[in-house]
Amino acid sequence: MYRSDGFRELDRQECLRLLAKVPVGRIVHTRHALPAVLPVNFSLADDGAVLLRTAAGSELVRAVDGTVVAFEADQVDAATQSGWSVIVTGPAAVITDPAEVARLEHTGPRSWVPSPSEVFVRIEPELVTGRELVGGRTLYGVRLSS
Repeated sequence: MYRSDGFRELDRQECLRLLAKVPVGRIVHTRHALPAVLPVNFSLADDGAVLLRTAAGSELVRAVDGTVVAFEADQVDAATQSGWSVIVTGPAAVITDPAEVARLEHTGPRSWVPSPSEVFVRIEPELVTGRELVGGRTLYGVRLSS
């Protein structure tokens, strides 16, 4: 985090609480040696891992399985100039355990674009960081004009 930029840093629990409130985030991975960002719907596991459900043969699965990725979600209110952003960084892997897959088929995220053959991807929450901007104020005590 950038400690002097006027945003309030969020602790891990605050980050996970906020993530649970939004249905869509962005996964950041590498494609052809360049950064790639893709919006995805998701859910959170009890331990804070990010869970995705996507087509088994998708380019996303090939790109992220076994690699370290970042996942970002946020909520912004332009009218009040407030919001938050949370980033989860860690290894991503396709879930292959049959019992876990069966459980997630009932409790995990639902794909917004269903496919005949889908897999679940788990992003381990090794690093969870977040920032919040409260409308019209900075940490420096400066009131922003409307």
